[in-house]
Amino acid sequence: MPDALDPRFADYAGLRDVELRKSLEAEHGLFIAEGEKVIRRAVAAGYPVRSVLLTRRWAASLDDVLAGLGDRVHVVDDDVMEKIAGFPVHRGALASMERRPLPAVAEILGGTSGAGAGAGDAPRRVLVLEDLVDHGNVGAIFRCAAALGVEAVILSPRCADPLYRRSVKVSMGAVFAIPYARMENWYSGLEELRAAGCRLLALTPDQGATPMDEAEMGERVALLLGSEGDGLSSRWLHEADEPVCIPMSPAAMDLGVDSLNVVAAAAIACHGLMRGTARP
Repeated sequence: MPDALDPRFADYAGLRDVELRKSLEAEHGLFIAEGEKVIRRAVAAGYPVRSVLLTRRWAASLDDVLAGLGDRVHVVDDDVMEKIAGFPVHRGALASMERRPLPAVAEILGGTSGAGAGAGDAPRRVLVLEDLVDHGNVGAIFRCAAALGVEAVILSPRCADPLYRRSVKVSMGAVFAIPYARMENWYSGLEELRAAGCRLLALTPDQGATPMDEAEMGERVALLLGSEGDGLSSRWLHEADEPVCIPMSPAAMDLGVDSLNVVAAAAIACHGLMRGTARP
């Protein structure tokens, strides 16, 4: 009977220890997919499986995915799973997946990355995230973007990792569906988007900005979305072609509710971003 200290389970150690996971995953080039649906979506997106760790009651439901993996499949009791992961794994299945090289921003904007939904078409609607550090928020925003038809996501250098376990889990695998890239340079990062023909819209809580549903939409639009606390930096706000806002109810403003959380704002803004984007 395997135990929690078995070296075959090293990929799954301390899943709630953020610093440990950042170091381990970077060193070994891996990420963790949790739950049957997410594992299936990771495999379907072409990520190679390093190993699978699951409890007995979940083995049958993943039979087709596990076929051919041989000794890379580890079936353990619930208590062993909890000791390895450091918490109760309610979905009963974890998979260690190999990361793939992240494409450059230019590849994503040119539609040449060859990965994810929409590969082969230059994206017309792009979401750009500046310094969002909460993994759950990043995952939720990817899910909103995928659901509402956004075709690519660009991350600033300090954004949280979309393939961190919590991001993947919250996104329900949507991080596998949208091509994304990370800027190398925050200071001049927007220049590459503008050079690709993107009109830059900066989402702000300032009610003096253009309402999102009245903003000018060009052939290619990139929506800039700022960090959880401070919003967009003054530099990115200044560099944008137009600041846009989500109009708030006057009654809400009277009560001091002058903005939405970043995920809710992203969902509404992504919906507005898609005006006039139907492809032939």
